Amino acid sequence: MKGSPLKIIVIITLIVVALIVVLVVLNNNSSQSKLGTTFEDQPSIEGQPTLGDADAPVTVVEFGDFKCPSCKAWGETIYPQLVSDYVDTGKVKFSFINVLFHGEESKLGSLAAESVYNQNPEAYWDFHKELFNEQPSENHDSKWITTEKILEVAKSVSNIDTEKLKSDIETNAAMNEINKDTELVNKFEVKLTPTIMINDIMIEDPFDYEVIKQVIDKELEDN
Repeated sequence: MKGSPLKIIVIITLIVVALIVVLVVLNNNSSQSKLGTTFEDQPSIEGQPTLGDADAPVTVVEFGDFKCPSCKAWGETIYPQLVSDYVDTGKVKFSFINVLFHGEESKLGSLAAESVYNQNPEAYWDFHKELFNEQPSENHDSKWITTEKILEVAKSVSNIDTEKLKSDIETNAAMNEINKDTELVNKFEVKLTPTIMINDIMIEDPFDYEVIKQVIDKELEDN
């Protein structure tokens, strides 16, 4: 019986340690849930428009829509800081995946952007930016993405063959790329635009740059 008190102490100690471990795990899971949702894998960016060093250890993907006012706002507020802090420094590569939540205009804008990318990847991001710039600040539901507007934007960007672009739009030449994007939208259950994923983590609030930085920095540590 002399050993009984010691055994009790050991058992209590083990229970306390186990409780601490459980609390730490629960706290980490809780913290992670506040940051976003983790998936089993991350969106494939093979063949997607991508900005930055191809060997960058962290991938940031925007699921976006040219008709989406919040996407335009994200592109004007969060995106430049992200590029400055992480893309230009070689830590992150950034990719854009089309979402067709606004019907035919979303499809038309996406077809045009993918056609530009297929024609000249170097011109894609300038076209991408200029098309978003044409989005009206008011009356977002008005029809503004038209072939005429797309060609007007394309003429303002260097090294785009507008005749080929017009032909590609008319023949839906980039439809395979759009379908591939839609498959990714469905796979990752994208419900809102913009949706931001950092590797396999879908961010809860795409406009919370501090959280975006926190997740990127954690992913950089882990890679």
